Amino acid sequence: MAVTSAILPTELGFFASLASAGSLSAAARDLGITTAAVSKRLAQMEGRIGMPLIVRTTRRMSLTPEGEVFLAHARRILGEIDDLEQLLTSAKGRPSGLLRVNATLGFGRMHVAPVISEYSRKYPEVEVQLQLSADPPPLTEDAFDVCVRFGEPPDARIVASKLAPNRRLLCASPRYLREHGTPQTPADLARHNCIGIRQGSDAYGVWRLTPLKGAKARTESVHVRGNLTTNDGEIAVNWALQGHGIVLRAEWDIERYLRSGRLVQVLPQYATPEADIYAVYQRRHQLSSRIRLFVEFLATAFAAFGR
Repeated sequence: MAVTSAILPTELGFFASLASAGSLSAAARDLGITTAAVSKRLAQMEGRIGMPLIVRTTRRMSLTPEGEVFLAHARRILGEIDDLEQLLTSAKGRPSGLLRVNATLGFGRMHVAPVISEYSRKYPEVEVQLQLSADPPPLTEDAFDVCVRFGEPPDARIVASKLAPNRRLLCASPRYLREHGTPQTPADLARHNCIGIRQGSDAYGVWRLTPLKGAKARTESVHVRGNLTTNDGEIAVNWALQGHGIVLRAEWDIERYLRSGRLVQVLPQYATPEADIYAVYQRRHQLSSRIRLFVEFLATAFAAFGR
């Protein structure tokens, strides 16, 4: 890539943030400036480099081939700078710098945010940014330092530290079960109103159940249907509490309702696929004291899960 002048280090971070945001307006929100300021800064950068890096449309943007090359090198250089900072801060003994955390909506609000509060109180020199999303970001992107997600990622290049076991349970309100009956077998679910949750890569509308007893237990795949669907687990649980149907949800989200009796477990003699909780980060971040200590905070906080 030929350039007409030297590239400033600040431009690398700006462009990486812009590419991760996906649009000029989203980048403006992330950077705390106006969309016009983002557009002007990008135009000045492209003018200095001498070629377009981004194709702008009304609502979205995409990288040019040169932009893709620029982004790859920018992320590599920023990563090397971060590695150097980690070595220096580790030698200093106190973590500092920026820690970018991603988690799912409900779990992030209920469990990750309180951990960040305690972590920040102990290590105030670390600037923590928490972003919640319905689905985990692609592992190939370097937009976050630590992602808290369900299920071990298949990519061996990523460090996945198991934080806690996580069971998914079927449940419904006592009112719904009184009015519609209690399923006795997985096949019975096909005759019930099942609340759908569209999240991640899970096969929507298919619940897989395996008997807890039996040496040759076979997993049954049940195609379920219902008149309510959402991508937000908290909404789905509220619908179940209101007596609309049966929901399949993680134990961490419904355990308090099971204890109070507002929800009742359905088909407790069957298990669903596990979705254990992991902290996921790039291998090069193993040197980072702020990341290592944050993962330790998470593991301590989640130690009670599954007991």
